[in-house]
This record gives sequence, structure tokens and C-alpha cells, in this order.
Amino acid sequence: MTISFILVLFLTVLIHLINTLIYSARWAGVKTGRLATAYSLFNIIFLIASTANTIQAPLLSSLVEHTINRGLTILGSHLPDDILLQMPAYRQELGILEYKIRLVILAATVGTVIGGLLLPPFVRLFARTILLFEEVGSVPRLFLLALTPRRFWGALKTLRPASPSSLRRVMGQRLGLPKGFLLLNIFISGIYTTGVLSALYAGALFPHYRTTATLLSPIVNGLATVLLATVVDPTAAVITDQALQGRREEKDVRQMVAYLALTRFLGTLLAQLLFVPAAWLIRGVAQLLV
Repeated sequence: MTISFILVLFLTVLIHLINTLIYSARWAGVKTGRLATAYSLFNIIFLIASTANTIQAPLLSSLVEHTINRGLTILGSHLPDDILLQMPAYRQELGILEYKIRLVILAATVGTVIGGLLLPPFVRLFARTILLFEEVGSVPRLFLLALTPRRFWGALKTLRPASPSSLRRVMGQRLGLPKGFLLLNIFISGIYTTGVLSALYAGALFPHYRTTATLLSPIVNGLATVLLATVVDPTAAVITDQALQGRREEKDVRQMVAYLALTRFLGTLLAQLLFVPAAWLIRGVAQLLV
């Protein structure tokens, strides 16, 4: 296992950890009554995930390039793609690539689990940060205060994972949320987890037109984007607003955040099943375009 691949796994864990913690913005916003400020401040944290994505993308792409180049070096670049896929040497390279990408999806699951377990302490920490920001009035001053040794180490000590008893308590409550949008979140999370990875693998299945295949990830992600924008996000927003208006209790938002994290975790498991079929779907579309 190379250093670059270990870095890919680490960045994947980090990205999915932060993408899970983003649910805390709603909970902390309700807790403090400052939802807009909560989202604004979390965007700063989300910059870390965006930077990690920028570094991760070329590293992932290089995995596919190495697989294709090794196969073409052994068998020759003159072979048509369909013949190339039948060659044992190239199929072995595809098997190694599939194994590595499945490890990346597993890293996404690990990051989601860590993020889910850190949600309760992170919400408390984030709520205090929102109130501190209100006092100091600027992000640079907030950083200077937060990064003092006393505050920094104190914050780290509060980030203890949720206990099994607290998890059972939340999950044991009567579900006061629409079940449909939670089920859809499993499907959406699964597609988002595997979309780009399936497109990269499709490039290895269609090596002579791998750039075309790799750029077709919206074929998979498009449906998830529509469902997220039209069903999941609006439903979560309504529940959050109702809690801010006093028409729902804060525990409903806490339960929603917990179940969104759980369904996101289940979505990363679903991604293992969707990964290869989605890659063949993308390859088929790429063949139609060329």
C-alpha cells in the first residue's frame, strides 16, 4: 500500500467526517436560536473538506491511470476495449483497482461513523463557538481566541464520542419524522459516495475513452442531487424551522440529526453494492457518446 493511497484513505475519512458533522449546524442553530450564523461558521469548517477533495481527486485519478497504463503496456494499446477487458492480465489489474476503490468506500464509512459519534459533543462545542463569535464579532478574532492553548485543549477534551446509552436513548424514542425522507437519504448518500468512484472505474472499463467516462459522474449523481434538493433538504429545513418557531421540540431536531447520520452510514454501505453497476452504466453511456 503506497503512501499516496494511504493519503487518499485519510482524506476520504476526513471528507466524510466533516460531511457528517454538517448536520450539527441545524442542531446547534436551534440550540442557540442562531441558525444563519451556524451555517455561516460551518462553511469555514467545510473549506477543509473542499481542500481535501481538491487534493484527493488527482490521487484517485492516478490510480486509474496506473491500472490502464500497466494493462496497455503488457497487452498493447492496439487492442479494442472489449477484447482488452477479456484478457486475464487486464482483468487482474481491474480486480486490484476494484479492491482499492472498495477500500476508499470503506474509508467513507469509517469517516461517517466517527462523524456520527462526535455529533453530540461537537454540537455543544459548536454552540459555544457561535455565542463566542457573537461576542467578538469577527472570524479572525474568533480564531485567535479559539487557538489559545487553554481553549484549544479544553475543546479537544470535550470531543468524546457519544456513549452507547445516549445512542440507545435517541434511537429508542418514537420516530416523529417522515420515514420517506430518511429512506431517500440512504439512497442519496449511497449515490454520492460512489458517483465519482464509479466514473473513475468506468474509465478503466473503457480505457481508450477514459476521460469521457470519468466526466460522466453526473449521470449517477444527477438523480441524487434532484432528490436532495427537492425532498431531503426541504424536509429537514421545515423541521428545523418548526423547532425554531417553538412548534416542535429541540429533541425532534436532535433525533433528525441522529437519523440523518445513521442513514448516511447505511448509504455508504449501499455504495459498495452500487459501485460496479454504476460504473457499467457510465461506460454504456460513454459508448453511446463516442
